[in-house]
Amino acid sequence: MKFLKTLGLAGLLLATGQIVNALAETVPGDAAAGKSMYPLCTSCHGVNGSGNQVMGAPKISGQLEFYTLKQLQHFQNGVRGTVAGDKKGMQMAAMSKGPRLKSPEALANLAAYVSSLPDKTATSTVQGDATKGEAAYSVCAACHGGQGEGVEAMAAPRLTGQSDWYLVAQLKKFKKGQRGYHNADHGGRQMRAMTATLPTDESMNDVVAYINSLN
Repeated sequence: MKFLKTLGLAGLLLATGQIVNALAETVPGDAAAGKSMYPLCTSCHGVNGSGNQVMGAPKISGQLEFYTLKQLQHFQNGVRGTVAGDKKGMQMAAMSKGPRLKSPEALANLAAYVSSLPDKTATSTVQGDATKGEAAYSVCAACHGGQGEGVEAMAAPRLTGQSDWYLVAQLKKFKKGQRGYHNADHGGRQMRAMTATLPTDESMNDVVAYINSLN
């Protein structure tokens, strides 16, 4: 509660910015049209979007469509994948600028196709104390939902069923400033602030272990 009070008006403004930004840039996608572009993604994310830890590519099937689209836009517009040390982010940024993905419609179609892929919960790889993680997750639930289902109105992605190793990796990137550094990334900036509630690698593993238990 003390942390939430500290956020105060700044936190409220960030959340409001997320909502406005998410609604303003949503473009209806055509999954059938997006299918022809998905082969660009298969070498890393797999034919069914199940991800590949060796490649550093997360599971993308089962993710909320609005969030997949938003991140593609961020990579394309330089909001993600431009900070030194974020090699995978830079790789995604390069992919998003391919000739077939230049238009807003193309990105929306690809995101729509990804959302149509069969969803299968990713295998758990993170070890942590889920009991401790449950207490920490109470801060996350305000945006991501009590069951980690994601909340579009808060521009918050689905967490349950996704690649747990990737969730930990992204928490570390937020803490290092490799994500949430751009003024246009309202959700990312809020996440950077929220990582203050997870000061250690152990605490990050604990909260992700709890998220795994929600599956």
